[in-house]
Amino acid sequence: MLTVAGRTGSIVLGCAALAVASLPLFASPYHLELVSTAVVFAMFALSLQLLVGVTGLVSLGHAAFFGVGAYAIHLMGAHGPSISVLITLPAAVLMSGLAALAVGALALRTRNFFFLMTTLAFGQMLFFVFHDTPLGGGADGVFVTRPTFSLFGLEWVVSRQDRPAVMLFVNLGVLVAMYLGLAGLLRTMFGRALLGIRANEHRMRSMGFHTYWLQLGAFTLAGALAGVAGHMWGMTQAFVSPELLAWHRSAEALLMILLGGLGALHGPILGAFAWVGLGEIAQLITERQRLVEGLVILAVVLGLRHGLAGIRVPSLRRAMPQAEPATRAEEVSP
Repeated sequence: MLTVAGRTGSIVLGCAALAVASLPLFASPYHLELVSTAVVFAMFALSLQLLVGVTGLVSLGHAAFFGVGAYAIHLMGAHGPSISVLITLPAAVLMSGLAALAVGALALRTRNFFFLMTTLAFGQMLFFVFHDTPLGGGADGVFVTRPTFSLFGLEWVVSRQDRPAVMLFVNLGVLVAMYLGLAGLLRTMFGRALLGIRANEHRMRSMGFHTYWLQLGAFTLAGALAGVAGHMWGMTQAFVSPELLAWHRSAEALLMILLGGLGALHGPILGAFAWVGLGEIAQLITERQRLVEGLVILAVVLGLRHGLAGIRVPSLRRAMPQAEPATRAEEVSP
């Protein structure tokens, strides 16, 4: 059963968000960009959690929608001036959502391993569309013009020096909105139906629920949210490449979910930050970065059944020694 952080957990997550927001006060531009990358990966993994943790669908083609969202910036501004983010972001959501709708309508006619392989096949098809055709600017990728922060002719010009901090704030705001939106979705009838499908699809079907359409709605919404993450990646990095659609990106998102915790909505956020931090530390201490990452992930999977989100810190009340109850004689004595 997927859980949402309670009052204490929400306070901890809020404090963590404030800590990330305070990084521009003392962190270097490099570390600000590194944290921005972790925030974008958290969006991507969180979108996949809607399929894996909520609906029980494991997809290896989810990165295709991430890449489509990133390429939306290039496709809309390839032959003209920069466009407002208020136009490119909805366009990325629409393009990724439509791609997910088309893929999901066919892939959801299969089950289990066949569903996994079908999503992988469709993901690779979209990968080669951008890799082997001039649509995406070539196999090596292409630099894109960042969308502007403009509305009704008023534009906020961000200097190169302030850009890392600004993008960190924007990405963090989008991540918080995505998390709160999914937390609210799980409390609706639609969200509860998806959790019911994960627990027992046959029972939900016998109760009269149209499980195919519910799963298709979840698949489309997850793809649209992956498009949001892809758009923010392209806007942060100002560069897109076909590698964003490759299947190993989907596998990395699955690892983030397992690392953070499959049973918690905030697990992918913890897993994304742990994944980026682990990669940064591994390349500092050794040339065999993947070996270190694999060993750490293996240790977490074997040692922490519920991932990082399953770690329980003893409360202060339990840690403090309890006073002995007073005897009746002590209560009445002067």
